[in-house]
Amino acid sequence: MALAFDEYGRPFIIIREQDKKSRLRGLDAQKANITAGKAVSRILRTSLGPKGMDKMLQSPDGDVTITNDGATILEQMDVDNQIAKLMVELSRSQDYEIGDGTTGVVVLAGALLEQAEKLLERGIHPVRIAEGYEMASRIAVEHLDHIAQKFEYSVSNIEPLVQTCMTTLSSKIVSRCKHTIAEIAVKAVLAVADLERKDVNLDLIKVEGKVGGKLEDTELIYGILVDKDMSHPQMPKRIEDAKIAILTCPFEPPKAKTKHKVDIDTVEKFQTLRHQEQKYFNDMVQKCKDVGATLVICQWGFDDEANHLLMHHNLPAVRWVGGVELELIAIATGGRIVPRFQELTPEKLGKAGIVREKSFGTTKDRMLYIEQCANSRAVTIFIRGGNKMMIEETKRSLHDALCVARNLIRNNFIVYGGGSAEISCSIAVESGADGYPGVEQYAIRSFAEALDSIPMALAENSGLQPIETLSAVKSQHIKEKTPFCGIDCNDVGTNNMQEQFVFETLIGKRQQILLATQVVKMILKIDDVISPSDY
Repeated sequence: MALAFDEYGRPFIIIREQDKKSRLRGLDAQKANITAGKAVSRILRTSLGPKGMDKMLQSPDGDVTITNDGATILEQMDVDNQIAKLMVELSRSQDYEIGDGTTGVVVLAGALLEQAEKLLERGIHPVRIAEGYEMASRIAVEHLDHIAQKFEYSVSNIEPLVQTCMTTLSSKIVSRCKHTIAEIAVKAVLAVADLERKDVNLDLIKVEGKVGGKLEDTELIYGILVDKDMSHPQMPKRIEDAKIAILTCPFEPPKAKTKHKVDIDTVEKFQTLRHQEQKYFNDMVQKCKDVGATLVICQWGFDDEANHLLMHHNLPAVRWVGGVELELIAIATGGRIVPRFQELTPEKLGKAGIVREKSFGTTKDRMLYIEQCANSRAVTIFIRGGNKMMIEETKRSLHDALCVARNLIRNNFIVYGGGSAEISCSIAVESGADGYPGVEQYAIRSFAEALDSIPMALAENSGLQPIETLSAVKSQHIKEKTPFCGIDCNDVGTNNMQEQFVFETLIGKRQQILLATQVVKMILKIDDVISPSDY
């Protein structure tokens, strides 16, 4: 690269060997795009299923994350290629909309791209391939609706919901106590769910973690857990029938917003200033006492003098509570967030049956439990674990389980897991291809073959003979005409997923197929890769 000037003195850059630079067009561009998509899919393929392997991700700061959650792996990967970024967006979309199946959707998209590459080499136009994939996805989704079964559950009988959540937890690190965590997830979702509207607001479920203890110590709290303690060690650690003042105004005198300064040159002036400050603190504390508050939760801190006065007036207080936590406390206790002391009234106080401080371990870390709230539709899941990585992975696993429970409340239809739904759809798409006389028939058959890649990956990751296992299950589907048979990943002795209680939500599986098809169609239609140096 060299800098030169024209006759008017304007600079311009001469790039050496510009003639040797090639711009990808046509079939070369499509093959390069497919290769990038397959590379991302290949990374996640080994993480699929209950026996899938974990990935260790190291950030530039040196932080290490161990996970097999597809969305997390792709989120933290440093991806430069634009097509690979599309695959990352695909996984993110599945996570945002459904919450589960983030690995499967990328593996399916990679398999579709692999099949498309074979068709391109046979001279089939990418537009015809894309149209064939669209037709095949329509057949697959219709077949999913046909084989789906209604899932009966009730608030009194939550075991079916727990069994479904256990399916998504089977492939996680927390699988050894998956029943406990699945039960916690289902109870949390039912606590905040509006069953009449079939709607769940997951923002009302707070997930908190603390290093120490066992994973089995994870608990569900019908209330809010705050990682704070009382501001003074002599304040009471347990308050019953608490009336809570939730403040976003600080316990301190107002500071002048000008650059003027006050010179104090005598003791009398200092005493006057001190009395004035003390009066100000007393007034603030008294306002809280007058409205009947028995606990003050403040977003800001307060100095030792204010803290001492609060303790002296027997008014327990908690300081430096975050804005999101304040909102959850306000929702749970039925209180209002008060920005100024002048606006504090008895009607704005939150109510809780018990507020208690609890300490953990030898370090005596303290946390505040706000329970038996006026509105129990805000809950907290408190996770314990041996180290920070374990807690973070449990949070990610719990997010998937919460989303599965939410999806079943929205739409209570299920299909069977273990690759059984994909095998059944593959057979339906294969037989449906005969009804299309055009070139698209090849793409439809390739779609059916791509669907087989999910059970094939499950068999590979479980240490089984993939082709032999898949062939046996597929023939069983055709002979018995049952959509229940899948890959026996856990080596239970039966491949009937109905007996193994391996379920997946219908909307999750449907979304997987539709999203993967859309992204693959988009990639196939790119025939020119233009870089900034081409302008």
